[in-house]
Amino acid sequence: MLLDICGGAESMAEVDLGRVCRRSGLAPPDRQRRRKDRSGRWRWTDAEWDLPDGRTLVLEVDGAFHMEVQHWVADMKRQRRISTAGRTVVRATSLELRLEPQGVVDDLRALGVPTGRRSRG
Repeated sequence: MLLDICGGAESMAEVDLGRVCRRSGLAPPDRQRRRKDRSGRWRWTDAEWDLPDGRTLVLEVDGAFHMEVQHWVADMKRQRRISTAGRTVVRATSLELRLEPQGVVDDLRALGVPTGRRSRG
């Protein structure tokens, strides 16, 4: 857990993601990467991988409060504004990471997350 916190995890769900990556052999993500959205506003992403083909995969991990309408609407807008042709944004719930981690791992692998090496920042 300390490795995850030192690596930028800011929630227990993000700590869970680090644990899931280690157990499944996925490369650990870069965490809380600072990005400007299309409107010029600074945003931080939960987890990112720079993929071997040059694309970037972003995983946002959502806790229960993200289901509240105002958060849900803000999350959708934010996702659109940080997505680009080379940056794909996907979401997972904190509940999935705890109860169904293999499904998240399978999806991350299918999207190109490499195994065993640190993604570049």
